[in-house]
Amino acid sequence: MEVNLASSEQSDSQLVVSPDEEGSRLDRFLLRRLGNSYRTLIMRLVRKGNVRVSGKRAKPDTRLVAGDTVFLPASLRGDKADVPDSGESVSRLLLDKVAALPVLFEDDCLLAVDKPAGMVVHGGSGHGAGLIEALKESRGLPDLRLAHRLDRDTSGVLLLAKNLIALRKLSESFRERDMQKTYFALVAGHPYPYAGRMQSNLAKGAVIGGERMVVDDEEGKEAITDYQVMMEFARDGFDYALLALNPHSGRTHQLRVQLQGDGYAILGDNKYGDKEELAAFRAIGGKGLMLHAWRLCFEHPVKNKPMELRAALPDNWFRLLAEKD
Repeated sequence: MEVNLASSEQSDSQLVVSPDEEGSRLDRFLLRRLGNSYRTLIMRLVRKGNVRVSGKRAKPDTRLVAGDTVFLPASLRGDKADVPDSGESVSRLLLDKVAALPVLFEDDCLLAVDKPAGMVVHGGSGHGAGLIEALKESRGLPDLRLAHRLDRDTSGVLLLAKNLIALRKLSESFRERDMQKTYFALVAGHPYPYAGRMQSNLAKGAVIGGERMVVDDEEGKEAITDYQVMMEFARDGFDYALLALNPHSGRTHQLRVQLQGDGYAILGDNKYGDKEELAAFRAIGGKGLMLHAWRLCFEHPVKNKPMELRAALPDNWFRLLAEKD
């Protein structure tokens, strides 16, 4: 695999931060320059202190300044890069699937698509390529970047930036909580009160079958979500409800952990859900994680006009939302 060191100001052993990259995190800067296939290697080397910024050890979240030199250890240099061949090329099947995705919005600096449940957004963690790699290849957009992420099993609005300027402004909007996100979820039980706020501190817990988050009041980061019960259902002795969720933070698995912690796990959640509830969900014909990114409201990063993007509920939701015959 050829490493893309897209800068005129670089050598085999170091990269120079350009003015439009100022303020970028070190780990994200390296992923942009070297490619997502290097994610695991980059994170390991940075944590060990093997990647230096202007001669000093740096953490993954170190903010870069224009003119900084980022030293690359030998395993990240050019054709010596020590990354196994894990099928980084995008398969024709994935390209065809991505080509068929509904485009919710597109202009010179933004692209928004309706991501289906079950599709990973980027390669890594056992996946050679994901939606972002397929879009880059099929649309000829090498600079396309994710403005945010959705879990593999979550469907709905996914926003991408076509250039670094747009990406930085969108990232700032997410960081400053200027973006308004609305999710729909089908959950076990009938939550009460019918509207409220979930607030907790979340941290990474034991890694069993993938990343798992837990409530940790001392070490965790604040997570806040407003909820509203929209409809209630009862089918074959199993109670469930449709919720609208407005997260005010973007912690990993935030909605899934908070709802499970309140006793109303999202239906089809194999990581956090109760086994009996999962079985009851399948018994009424349910399949997959019932979490959908329905709406995203934000300000256009260049035109500064308000934007509202929506993705229709997936077809497999409607059977569970219909009154039983």
